[in-house]
Amino acid sequence: MLTFLGFAMVITFMFLIMTKRLSALIALIIIPILFALFGGFAPKIGPMMLEGITKLAPTGVMLMFAILYFALMIDSGLFDPAVRKILKLVKGDPLKVSVGTAVLALVVSLDGDGATTYMICVAAMLPLYSRIGMSPRIMAGLIILAGGVMNMTPWGGPTARAASALHVDPSDIFVPMIPAMLAGVAAILAISYMYGKRERARLGELHLVGDDMDHSEISVSQFPDARRPKLIWFNGALTLGLMCTLIAGLLPLPVLFMVAFSIAMIVNYPCLQQQKDRVAAHAGSVLAVVGLIFAAGIFTGILSGTGMVDAMSKSLLAVIPDFLGPYLAVITALVSMPFTFFMSNDAFYYGVLPVLSEAASHYGITAVEMARASIVGQPVHLLSPLVPSTYLLVALAGIEFGDHQRFTLKWAVLVCLCIMFAALLMGIFPLFSTL
Repeated sequence: MLTFLGFAMVITFMFLIMTKRLSALIALIIIPILFALFGGFAPKIGPMMLEGITKLAPTGVMLMFAILYFALMIDSGLFDPAVRKILKLVKGDPLKVSVGTAVLALVVSLDGDGATTYMICVAAMLPLYSRIGMSPRIMAGLIILAGGVMNMTPWGGPTARAASALHVDPSDIFVPMIPAMLAGVAAILAISYMYGKRERARLGELHLVGDDMDHSEISVSQFPDARRPKLIWFNGALTLGLMCTLIAGLLPLPVLFMVAFSIAMIVNYPCLQQQKDRVAAHAGSVLAVVGLIFAAGIFTGILSGTGMVDAMSKSLLAVIPDFLGPYLAVITALVSMPFTFFMSNDAFYYGVLPVLSEAASHYGITAVEMARASIVGQPVHLLSPLVPSTYLLVALAGIEFGDHQRFTLKWAVLVCLCIMFAALLMGIFPLFSTL
């Protein structure tokens, strides 16, 4: 019963948002409540929802202040020189813009934080897409694909979860996977090249930046009065320091962004009215994203609290017949795509992976090989409606969540398969066990 309710709830949710019957915000709240009531969990709904919201509260706080911080940096003109340089290099060529988007996202996402990557990349690239006439879906798709591959780094999350769940060293998982990740990077660059060629054929090579154009007038900021060109070095140093402390893990992310936002606001806009204006200018974006985060807390809280996640995991494991045992590493790589799409990384790595690894050990497949296989599906995982930062990406890009999924999912699966095949060819984890 719980298995049926779990899959039915996720499928219903996906159908409603992809067909635009409901917004993601409303669906995340209403659908799980209805299914929980149908399953007879009425007395426990309140505590389950509150627990889910509580777990995601730090993420909501982090995103709120991260959005405000980078909004201030955009308004002050911090990213204007980078955008001008990119404009000068691409010269209106959609092919260069597309490939440049992928390269930029791959570099920026090295910090392992999806929200930061999305804000920086969209701030830099969206003006180019708008000026040239390219679809922002291409931009969002390439950015999230790059983030999916880079999410496999030890500080990205999944590798650390797999290592702790199976009690192996994160470096033993990550370092051998680097060549396979490079295969994924090559696939992303190929996809960006293909779309760039297609957009070049559709739009032609536009001459947006010429010798007669004043590059100094190009700005990402929508508020000319808020620009602070004299403070660009201070803002750059503050942002660099923020990124360094973020990677070093000196403080929790919510605290880091709260402190950085406060410093940036005081230095750039010392007047109280200016501070109010800057917050008010971006209140809509903050409310939209943070609202989705807390709504996702209700969804995940009910999914976990009712036991639907556990039931779904056990039922899926039960359908794997004995003769497929020697192929459990490949099976794990393949199922990591739908598993991490329909449930959280925590549910997969701490609930499903240990069971799969225990079964695989009877066929001579080691825990570290299973851990490597388990992180293959991360490019698909980031498209899950349960990933909060993805809502930030679509909000910044100005596209619908369902449109983003329809456009990107096929390419995410292709990137995952490229990583898996490269790993198999290099013996990073086995096709089958000979034991």
